[in-house]
Amino acid sequence: MNNYAVFWEWLSFGVRWLHVITAIAWIGSSFYFIALDLGLVKREGMPEGAHGEEWQVHGGGFYHIQKYLVAPARMPEQLIWFKWESYATWMSGFFLLAIVYYAGADLYLIDRNVLDVSQPVAILISIGSLALGWVLYDQLCRSKLADNDTLLMLVLFPILVVIAWGYTQLFSGRAAFLHLGAFTATIMSANVFLIIIPNQKIVVADLIAGRKPDPKYGKIAKTRSLHNNYLTLPVIFLMLSNHYPLAFATEFNWVIAALIFLIGVLIRHYFNTVHARKGNPHWTWGAATVLFIIIMWLSTVPAALTGEEKPSASAERYMQSTHFAAVRDTVMGRCSMCHAAEPAWDGIHFTPKSVKLETEIQVAEHAREIYLQSGRSHAMPPSNVSGMTKEERALIVAWFEEASK
Repeated sequence: MNNYAVFWEWLSFGVRWLHVITAIAWIGSSFYFIALDLGLVKREGMPEGAHGEEWQVHGGGFYHIQKYLVAPARMPEQLIWFKWESYATWMSGFFLLAIVYYAGADLYLIDRNVLDVSQPVAILISIGSLALGWVLYDQLCRSKLADNDTLLMLVLFPILVVIAWGYTQLFSGRAAFLHLGAFTATIMSANVFLIIIPNQKIVVADLIAGRKPDPKYGKIAKTRSLHNNYLTLPVIFLMLSNHYPLAFATEFNWVIAALIFLIGVLIRHYFNTVHARKGNPHWTWGAATVLFIIIMWLSTVPAALTGEEKPSASAERYMQSTHFAAVRDTVMGRCSMCHAAEPAWDGIHFTPKSVKLETEIQVAEHAREIYLQSGRSHAMPPSNVSGMTKEERALIVAWFEEASK
């Protein structure tokens, strides 16, 4: 048994689960505090320095919450910091990026028809783009544009469009979408780690020392928190997109990504407006629906010709195996009726997961997935509709494990 491949698959699953858990915690607290902040009401009789308050009911109890723009007159004995949700989400996400896209760079990160580079170069481009993205964003937020939140966001949007297009010129479509999500998530988490929490610590330190805190630190932190609020939904879409090739594997994938940012802003605008008790802008849902229909249409536009296939180094190794010819015939006979550019199986209209298994190179490039899905497990073909035999599955296992040694 190839224990390495099985272990790596479970490691990926475990880290992915951890990433989802921490992301739920971060997004949940973020959405809650934005809604709380927008719903605050200033009433008579509140303590000195209190900006607003709100009464809430949940789980059979009532909660009375007050907000101070700068800080209360006296430091509370117990102060809860909301930061580890963000840090754990980014760290688990980067670990998952390394497990899936760096360790499997030839399969998931690099598309040699887009940019023919080595694995180390592709990984350096990936890491460098995440770091550079934060630096550029942070400098914009420190410029005069930051005096106007709306203007700053209008400037940031075309930059995100250019970044989306740029990633499609560097990586595979799947990796481009994932990196755009990681690019945005890095900005969000860095906002918490480098701006929001440090600013809050300055305020706390001033309060403990008996100094009056400067309100500018709270204002800066609130601006970055607002950006995080509007960026959250597009990041979720981009992270889920690797399951849907109609999103990432089409010619206008970068346009689709750009429109997703607009849809995310529209949805957050609806909830933010409602939570602030400033109306009920139902038009945002109509506009979001129209944009999503446009996305659906864009995904049907035929992709440009990609040219001649080039096998990766790992694919060549699997093609040289003594079992390859038999496995190739098995896969093409049992799987290619669905995993094709134009699927022949009734009811299948698009290539599942954008995985094509019509050529020798395609079979070799997806050796690990074939091994795990059809060799070590019976996940594929679904319900064994094409009748793959035990002997054929055993041959797939022998092929992969021989070539992996």
